[in-house]
Amino acid sequence: MKTRDKSWVLITGASSGFGEEFARQYAGQGHSLVLVARRLDRLQALAEALRQQNRINVIVEQVDLSDIEAVTGLHQRLLEQGIAIDILINNAGHGLHGPFLDARLDTALAMVQLDIASLTAITHVFAQDMRKRGRGKILLVASLLAYLGVQNFAVYAAAKAYVLGLGDALHRELKPDGITVTTLCPGMSETGFATAAHQKLTPALQQLMMKPAPVVAAGIRALQAGRISIVPGWANKATTIFIWATPRWLHQAVISRIING
Repeated sequence: MKTRDKSWVLITGASSGFGEEFARQYAGQGHSLVLVARRLDRLQALAEALRQQNRINVIVEQVDLSDIEAVTGLHQRLLEQGIAIDILINNAGHGLHGPFLDARLDTALAMVQLDIASLTAITHVFAQDMRKRGRGKILLVASLLAYLGVQNFAVYAAAKAYVLGLGDALHRELKPDGITVTTLCPGMSETGFATAAHQKLTPALQQLMMKPAPVVAAGIRALQAGRISIVPGWANKATTIFIWATPRWLHQAVISRIING
C-alpha cells in the first residue's frame, strides 16, 4: 500500500479511548500502524476501517501487556517481520477509584504491573532498537494526577507519578541517542476511563471534561516538537499552576473535593 509516511507507529491500548484516537490521527498522517490491545474484535474492526479510509498498513497484535514475556514476544515478532518502530505511543493503562483498603490487593498490584512494570518494559525494549538506529520518538501517557496524590486514587496517582518521573528522566537521558521522550498528562477526558475505574463524575469534573481528539493532537504536537511534557487544556494547565503555587495540604484538599465530591 502507498503511504504518505512509511514510518511505523506502535500504539498500546489501541482498542478504545486515547489509543483509538492516536490510531486515527496517525493513520490520517499516513503512518503504518501496529495496534496492540487485549480486545481482538475491536482492534480488527478499527484496523479494517483505517485501512479502507487511509490506505495504510495496519498490523493487529492481541497482547496482554501485563505479562512481561508477552511484551518481549511482541518485540521479537515485529523484528522477525522487519518492522522497525519509529514512534512508540505507550498508552495502555488501568485505573481504579475507591478507598485503598477496600480494593483487593491483587487488583492494586495488577494496576502497578500494567501501569508501571509493563510500561517500563515496552519502553526499554523498543528504545534499545531506536538507540541502534539513532532516532525514534516515545510518548508516555501519564495523567494530571501524576502531579499529586489524590484520595481514592492512591495507587493510580502514584503509578502515573512514576510515569511522569520516568519520562522526565528519559527525555534528557535518551536525547543524545536521537530519541525524543515526551510525557502527556491529560485531565478528565471522554475516554470511558471513569466508567472502567468505577468513578462517579462530579459536576465539577463534568465541566472539565475534554474530548479525546484535542488531547491526542496536543500530545502528537508536543512529541513532534521535542517537548519534555504537555498538559492539554487551559483548565488543566491552571490546575498544575495551582498545585505548584499552593501548599500541599491546600491543593490536596481542593482537588480531592473536586474529584470525590
